Order: sequence, then structure tokens, then C-alpha cells
Amino acid sequence: MLYRVETGPRAGLDDTQGRKTAQHLRKALNISVSGVRQIKVFTADGLDAAQVARLLDESIWHDPILQEASLEPLPLLDPAADWFVEVGFRPGVTDNEARTARDTAAMVLDIPRDSLRVYTAVQYRISSDKAAPLTREQVDMLARDLLCNTLIQRYRIKSRQEWDAQPGFEAQAARVTGEINETVDTIALSAMDDEALTKASRENTWALNLKEMHSIRAQFTAQEEADRRKALGLPADPTDVEMEVLAQTWSEHCKHKIFASRINYTDAATGRSEVVDNLYKTCIRDATAMLRERMGEDDYCKSVFKDNAGVIAFINGYDACIKVETHNSPSALDPYGGALTGIVGVNRDPMGTGMGAELVCNTDVFCFASPFHDKNLPPRLLHPRRVLEGVREGVEHGGNKSGIPTVNGSLVFDERYLGKPLVYCGTVGIIPAEIHGRPGWFKQAEEGDYIVMTGGRIGKDGIHGATFSSEELHEGSPATAVQIGDPITQRKMYDFIMRARDLGLYHAITDNGAGGLSSSVGEMAEDTGGCVLDIAKAPLKYDGLRPWEILLSEAQERMTLAVSPEKLDEFMALAARMDVEATALGRFTTSGFFEVRYHDRIIASMPMEFMHDGVPQLELEAEWKAPEVTDVTVDVAEVEQTAFLQRMLGTLNICSKEYIIRQYDHEVRGGSVVKPLVGVKRDGPADAGVIRPLLESDAGLVISHGICPKFSDYDTYWMMANAMDEAIRNAVAVGADPDALAGVDNFCWCDPVVSPSNPDGRYKLAQLVRACRALRQFSLAYGVPCISGKDSMKNDYTGGGERISIPPTVLFSILGVIRNVTAAQTSDFKQPGDAIYVLGGTWREMAGSEAATELGLKGGRVPHVDASNAMLRYRAVNALMGQRAISACHDCSDGGLAVAIAEMCIGGRLGAEINLDAVPALEAMNVTELLYSESASRLVVSVKPDLAMILDALGMWQPCTRIGTVTGNGQLTMKSGDSIIVNSSVEDLARAFKRTLDW
Repeated sequence: MLYRVETGPRAGLDDTQGRKTAQHLRKALNISVSGVRQIKVFTADGLDAAQVARLLDESIWHDPILQEASLEPLPLLDPAADWFVEVGFRPGVTDNEARTARDTAAMVLDIPRDSLRVYTAVQYRISSDKAAPLTREQVDMLARDLLCNTLIQRYRIKSRQEWDAQPGFEAQAARVTGEINETVDTIALSAMDDEALTKASRENTWALNLKEMHSIRAQFTAQEEADRRKALGLPADPTDVEMEVLAQTWSEHCKHKIFASRINYTDAATGRSEVVDNLYKTCIRDATAMLRERMGEDDYCKSVFKDNAGVIAFINGYDACIKVETHNSPSALDPYGGALTGIVGVNRDPMGTGMGAELVCNTDVFCFASPFHDKNLPPRLLHPRRVLEGVREGVEHGGNKSGIPTVNGSLVFDERYLGKPLVYCGTVGIIPAEIHGRPGWFKQAEEGDYIVMTGGRIGKDGIHGATFSSEELHEGSPATAVQIGDPITQRKMYDFIMRARDLGLYHAITDNGAGGLSSSVGEMAEDTGGCVLDIAKAPLKYDGLRPWEILLSEAQERMTLAVSPEKLDEFMALAARMDVEATALGRFTTSGFFEVRYHDRIIASMPMEFMHDGVPQLELEAEWKAPEVTDVTVDVAEVEQTAFLQRMLGTLNICSKEYIIRQYDHEVRGGSVVKPLVGVKRDGPADAGVIRPLLESDAGLVISHGICPKFSDYDTYWMMANAMDEAIRNAVAVGADPDALAGVDNFCWCDPVVSPSNPDGRYKLAQLVRACRALRQFSLAYGVPCISGKDSMKNDYTGGGERISIPPTVLFSILGVIRNVTAAQTSDFKQPGDAIYVLGGTWREMAGSEAATELGLKGGRVPHVDASNAMLRYRAVNALMGQRAISACHDCSDGGLAVAIAEMCIGGRLGAEINLDAVPALEAMNVTELLYSESASRLVVSVKPDLAMILDALGMWQPCTRIGTVTGNGQLTMKSGDSIIVNSSVEDLARAFKRTLDW
């Protein structure tokens, strides 16, 4: 029997959740309501009346002081509700709160968890504005557009009249019923023509092209393979299990086929053509190999490009690792769930690196369309503000509830992210340099090891996640591709894994990420050359999954481990003691085949070589034709300069992100040194994060990044160069050693494969080639090896007759070492009287600048990067920081010199007097261009007056000039000749900086 329990705030108490929802309705949808009351609903299946009464009496599902609970509909309160909307999950979607409620109830009642089902819903009681009563159509719209994500949830509506006639909603459970569907279908590839092959790939979300489908068909129709399969009792054509495994393994998401492709590259200006064979190998892997050879015995790279995260040497018997992932497609459909699984998913990457890393911090970078977007949305797209709020909350819940600090991040806004937001999530971990006599970064499954899955159970959520992310977003994108994460379950698993690691209970570990068991077991089986996996043993969230769904599901919080037979009992006993589910599903073998069984029946058997290396290389066309760019003059009248600076501080890409930063815990674990916000009021922007992961040591890690897609409209070569320079510059600004940095490249691209729906694919691919060549060039020039990376190649949307492609975007992240965190520096001015210097020259480089964009201007010259000069500058700054000679340091990036100085004043709540004539301008430009040019490799520093001669000496061989003095009058004044160009109080600057996203 189903029992329905409603819980909500007691009469007379503030309903904060309801008030927040009402504010969202007003701001996001411009719908005026007088109030919203929010009720949480629990539906229980498997209890008797006495057990339910006990749960209510003992306040198991509610706070008895602030809330009331009832088996009847809670009474209506003033203001009286006019409409009732109830939102719950669809069948097959993970309901984490319900799972927690179930486990708690089972513990209190002392009953088996599996005997009880709990489902949750939220009921919104909406009171209309009496001057403008809501219609049913409006209520349906607000439910669909804000209260409910129809991909994973469903909703019901009642008017007040309907409620009065029959109070409440009937009990409803989002359950999947029925026994396990053991059906295994045969995919008749041998009977399909090209049209049928293409249709099958599209309809099944395999994301395989025709050449790949031909390759699979040829493999299965070969006589030797057909004979082998017949002996195993398998059909000549592939089973649906085999097709799904190959689609996942060969997906763009997993195989990076575009990066590995053979490209015929043509430069339209010269007419010259050349072949680029594998961008990853030639531009990324080989550059890192050259740098490691150059470093010789000083090579600090431990493991690169072959594990879940890249590993470098750290200090005191520890190595450090980092991985940054994207979760763009899931976040477009379900911002909360997509982003939550983005952060908990990337947490599992270091967790599964080497023998398992301890997680020390997170970093997050988001790219959205404007949250103030006021145009009609194409089909299936969510409003950017809803996407922003959902992503923010998802990452908040995933990171904070996992007990991992978020120490670095940023936001980028561009209207082209309307089609697909970009959600970059990264995690840093530390690993003992040696574990049980072997390097901590090394792992290897051995023949005979058990395949053990730990953590959460398998459900329908996340099916086709890898293949779905390998194609553009469209109106028919599958809801099941979105996973729902549970950080509490994952935290328990993480604690267990760290204990098992220290006890030496396993040989290897990896994450059940894209492709689920298919991916994790398939990758680990490469160590031995084969495996036998029985998915009938896999623990499920509910009945109804088909065998291929069990194998491919990307349901979260799961890791796969290789456990030796002699350690299995101890491993399982530890898991039981720590309340972590662990199941042995098979063995690693040397057979050469990936074999999947369902009980005693073989349902898949494929050669490991074909599965991992059989995908045919793509052959693509690229043509570079430089965009036609005209010169542009950026000029603001002298009398408007003060107002323009305040206006610039309020633009979306410059303004304070404090609203979001404050949602994330950066203090947990007690190791954060440089926080995301710095200064006397903790509201100035930091350049990078500094964390001390080992509290008994003064050694620290620096986490920074660079991202500047605005330059892609001009040349992706310089976009990539500027992103790398910005990341390195930010790390140096807080104290990182520029000669001990490691990079992570994350490419997010619009579809670079030409097709009828994507006619400019050749140009987009040429943009990718240029960006990769810049990555190689500047990795070598800066001496920064890339140790990990990821690409996402189909960031486009089609629907409603419209195609939206993101600007080519690369996030370049830096993991650096700082040997003594007490030498770390922040961006805020510290003391009146300090001398202000700018290091690096300014050119008239206004293309893509925030000032030009704000004024609606396009054109000019994009900023170039001179790595050799910049590196000398960065080493000098690092040496000065080691001598405690610098009191503040800040990079010049978005908004140029004017914004950088304003931010330093805001952080320190101190003024400054600036002589613009002293700024090292390397060509003629007007004062506005001098203030807002975004020339690369520049830093603004302050020093005590008695140390100014050190900077003056530096200026004899580097662009380094004293441009002003820190003042105590709270006023920023910038002069040129006898003219006062800018004159503003710092408090006015701070208000302008913080106003835009202060909602």
C-alpha cells in the first residue's frame, strides 16, 4: 500500500524555499505572484500504518521544530493558494533524497532497505497577484519553464476550485515495474544498405558514421569470426549488447576521433595544402615528450595521458594529480543534474588515478548566455538564467556535500552559449609517491583478478551518455542520457577506497564514467588482454533494465577495481563494515576477448583489439581563410571616462562573481591559502587558488586557468596563446614557480566536420588545427608540459529552424607548485605609499576586448603573445616574491589596465594615483585604448617605497615602469598630462563591480 506524507513549514514561520521560488518566478519569467508555499512530499511503498505513524512520531523525515508532517494534505495558510503544482521524478530517474529517506526509515524501523521504496515530490502552492490573477496557461508555463525539468520530471496542476472539491493529490510513485528484461536482440547489419545503416545509428543514438558501420559489419561477417561466434552460440550479426559497447567505445567522447583524424589542411591565402596526421599526437603528446626529454633528471611529470588524471611530483613523499572534464550536453538538458554529475564525476577521476588519490580541491569554469536574455527561446532550450542557477546549485551540492573545497573558477558569457552551455569541472588530488613498494601512480590488473564494482547501483539514468555527448543537441536528444549524482553515496565509497588502498586490497582501480561497466572493464581488461563479465550479478536500482542497459548505464558513484582472489574476502568484509555495496562481476583473463554473459548465456564476445583499435581513422578537410577584419578606434570622451570605468566593472565578463563564489565552500579541510575572494572585505578577485594539502608542510599547490573565446572570432591561434599565457600569468601572480607548471587542455568546439547542415565545417576544423599548433608552440616556449586533457567536439544546437554554435573555446588549466605558501601573494593593494608598477608593454590590441564589445565595436588587432620575453618577466616576479619584495600582484586580462587597477583598489579599499603617461605604450594609441587594451603577459604590482629601486632596475631590461602610488584617501585618480581622466571613489567602483549579479 502507498502512504503519502506531506511536510512543510509550520504556520507563522518563514518559508524560505517558497520565498526563493517566488523571487525566481518574478525575475526569471517576469510573472508576478504574491507568494509561494513549498511542501515536500514523501510516498512510501512497503510499510504498514503503524510503521508510517512511527516515522511521523519520531520526526524521521522532517524537523519537528520548524516543520509539521501529516498523512493528510497540510492545511492552507494565508495568503490562500490559487494554484497547486506538484513535481516529481519520472520512472527510472534517480531520486537521491528518496534514497536517503528510505535508508533512514529502514534503519529506524530495523527492516531491510530493499523491502521499502520511497519517492519524493515537491508541491508548490502559488498565490496569484490579485491585480493580475494567473491563468492555467500561465501556471502550465511556469511549471514547465521553471519548476519542472520535463526531461527527468513530471508535474500535475490543480486550481483552487479543483482543490476545494478534492483536497490534495493522490499518492503517486515514479517506479519502474516488471522483472528484468532478459531480451537480447540481434542487429541485422548484414541485411542493411547504407541508408538503413545510417538510420539505425541515428535512431539508436550510436553516433557512428557510415564508414564505422561498414567496419563493424565487415568484422562480424568475416568467415573466421562467424565460425568463432557460432561455436559460442552467438548470431553472425552483432547483438544489441555488442553494438552498444562498440558505439560507446568508438564514440567521439571516448575515442577523440576528430583529434586523431587525418586532415587535409589548406591555407586559402597561399593555396598551399598539407596533411596533418593526428592533432593529439603531433601537437600535444609529442610536445610534452620533447619537454620531458629536455628536463632530463629534473622531469617532474610522473604519469601523462594514460590514466584518469595527469600526475606530477609534489613534495614530502607525495605526487599531485589533476583532471578537468566537461559536462556540457547533460547540463543543457538538466542543468542541476548534469552539473552535479560533472563535479562528482570528475572527483572520481583522481580517485581512480594510480592506486587512488586523496581529493584536495575543485575548480569550476562555466560558460553561459546572458542571464538577462530577453528573446524567445528555440525548442528544448532552457533560459540561460535557469541554466546558470541549475549549474551553480548542482556543482554546489556535488562539491560541498563531498567535503571538497572549491578554490578556483570563473564565468564567461557569450550569447552563443545559449545552444549549449559549457560546464568545466576539475579536481586536484594527492597520491603517496610509493604505496606498498610500488609507485603510487602505477596500477595494473592481473590475470585472475576479480572484477569488482563498488558504490551506487545501476539505473536507466546515463544511458547513451557517451554517444549523446558525441553529437549536437537537438529536439530529440534522449532524456535518459542525463545522470543524477549522489555525493553522499560517493563520499562513503571514497572513504572506503582510501582505506582499501592503504591496506593493499586491490591491484587497479578506475572510474565507471562514460559507458559505465563497458568502458571501465573494457579499459582495465587491456592490462591482461581480456575479461569475462556476468552482468546478471550487477546490483540494480530497480527492475526493468535490459542487459545492454546494465552494461552501458552511466549511473553515478561507481568504481571498478581489480581484486586478487586471496584479497577478495577481506575487501568485501571491509566494504560491508563501511556500508558500501561491492559486487564481484567476473574475472580478468588473457583470452584476447571482451566477453559478457547473462548467467550462463554469452551475450557478447568481441576481440579486444577490434574493440579498442578497430575504429577507422577519420579523413577530414580543413580550409583556413583569415576573417576580414577592419581597424577600429575605441575612444570614449574624457568627461565620460569615470562613468565608463564603472560601466566596464559591471559588464558580465568583468563584474564580481561573489554571488556564486559564496555558495561554494573553499575553507573545508582548512588548507586554502589564497581564496577565490581576497582583500580587507574579502570581495576582491583572486588571480588563482593556492592550497596547502598537507597541513604539516608549507608546500602548496597553485590552481589557475585561462579562457578567452572572444579572440576566436579573429584567430584561434592567438586565442589559444592568450589562454595559455593567462593561465601561466595567473599562477605566477600568486607565487607559483613558472618553471614547475603543468597544463591541462580542455577543447570545446563547434562541429568541425563539414556536412549539409554544417557547411562551414572546413573552416571550423582549420580553426582547430591553428589552436592545436599554438598549443604545441607555446607549451614548448613556456616549458609547460600538458599532462591531461579532454575535448568536446559537438557543441551545437539545431531546432526550430535555427542552428547555434558555440565560439571555439579552450580552457587551459595550470597545476603549479609553490614551495612555501607564506610567500603566496594576492591582488589587493596593502599599504598607502606603496609604488605601483606595470610589467609588460601595451599595444593597440583591441580586437575582442571587453571595451570594444561594450561599445558594440568589432575589428582591430587581436593580442599577440611573446613567450620568450614573458617568461623572463615571470621568473623575475617569482624571484621577487620569494624575497617578499612585492606587496600585491594582479594580472591584466579582461578590461585591461584600468580594470586591473580598479580591482586592486577594491580588494584593498585603498585609492591610487596613476600617471597614464608613464604606462609603457609600444605604439601610438588614444587614452581609452591605453586603459582597455588587453595586451598579453602584463602584470601590475605594488612594492614598498624602499624596494622600488629593484623594479626600476628590472625596467632597464624589461618593460617595467612605475606608474603611480597607492593612496589612503579611497579615491582612484588617473591622469594624463594636466587632464584628470578618471576620478572615482573606490566605494563607487566596488558598488559598480558588485551590482550586476547581486540578486
